[in-house]
Amino acid sequence: MKEENQQRTYSLASFALQRLRRDKLAIAGVCIILVAILISILGYLITPDSSPDADTHIDEIGIQKPGFKCKLISLRKNTEIESDNIFARMFVGRANDCEYHAYQSTWFSGNDIVWQDFAEGATKGEITRFNLADAIYPINPAFPLVSDTVNGFVDFYVYGEGRRIHKTTKELQLEIQANFLENRNILGTDHFGRDLLSRLMIGTRISLFVGLISVIISLLIGILMGSIAGFFRGWVDDVIMWFINVVWSIPTLLLVIAITLVLGKGIFPIFIAVGLTMWVETARVVRGQILSVREEEFIEAGRALGFSNIRIVLRHLLPNVMGPVIVISANNFASAILIEAGLSYLGIGVRRPTPSWGMMISEYKGYILTGDAYLAILPGVAIMFVVLAFILLGNGLRDAIDTKLVGEDQIMT
Repeated sequence: MKEENQQRTYSLASFALQRLRRDKLAIAGVCIILVAILISILGYLITPDSSPDADTHIDEIGIQKPGFKCKLISLRKNTEIESDNIFARMFVGRANDCEYHAYQSTWFSGNDIVWQDFAEGATKGEITRFNLADAIYPINPAFPLVSDTVNGFVDFYVYGEGRRIHKTTKELQLEIQANFLENRNILGTDHFGRDLLSRLMIGTRISLFVGLISVIISLLIGILMGSIAGFFRGWVDDVIMWFINVVWSIPTLLLVIAITLVLGKGIFPIFIAVGLTMWVETARVVRGQILSVREEEFIEAGRALGFSNIRIVLRHLLPNVMGPVIVISANNFASAILIEAGLSYLGIGVRRPTPSWGMMISEYKGYILTGDAYLAILPGVAIMFVVLAFILLGNGLRDAIDTKLVGEDQIMT
């Protein structure tokens, strides 16, 4: 009796989950996907460059190798400080209220800050001079800035202040020294001096969002069309299958390009275009599964009890056919990422400056034959890892939900 009480009954879902946990490749794919999801959710909170689209240009440090370091000076823009919150910073980023310049050396001259722009090798950068107060505070241009070099003070108005501020030169020098930054680009910079790591991380969000929205659209349309065709059969099935075969015969990329040209460029047209081309396979699988299940005894019992067709489909048919649909969804997710990358590479995907892995490959392909090939290779590697992760997960799910294998494991247990 004690042994019998210790025995546990397992459902098919629990056995499938056990099999999935034993699949090391599938678990590796899940880990990669979870990391990508975490990066996408946190977004600009964890990127080195938190400006919208990670589009901060620092022209002096364009095309720098991974691990590049330099010193930056920040110059305050003469604009009002915009209030934001953590969610806005997470999903949209925060507009830069400063301009950044890389410098070789810097010094003070009266009420000015002077620096020599960063330059590689023996090249000497240009000399730039800027007023101390104007470099630190958002000066209100409606009121003149007064500098007294002889006595060493500056008077000025700033946005949000209703009074004139008086600062000595020494005070301003100490404040601007606190604004000197130590900059490090882990993966280097592109030709505009933008941080490559930040753009790759934001590109993760674009790829996952395209895959998610596209899969949702394909599931909604595919499950609806496949359920109607498989359940009602007859002329309804013939019409739907004719339409499915017509869409199936059109090359996916050409169909996506045609829909994109109609809807226009941008992120959301890409979501819709990719989703409208991926529902066909889902519909065919759902139809086939429902055709094989609809004649089972529990479906006949539902009809005998007077259940409506909608209840039979939603409560009894679809739960029994969702296994293959989940596997297809994982593979469609990978296909959607590849399609979006291809469209962005061709220049009809997301718009600049929004970072997309495919667009980054297109922009940096000219550097493949130079010593800066990593600019195009890194986004390609990112695409490869994420797509491979979804394929591994799809294969793992396929093996895990195989009823024959689950049955064998149950017998062995």
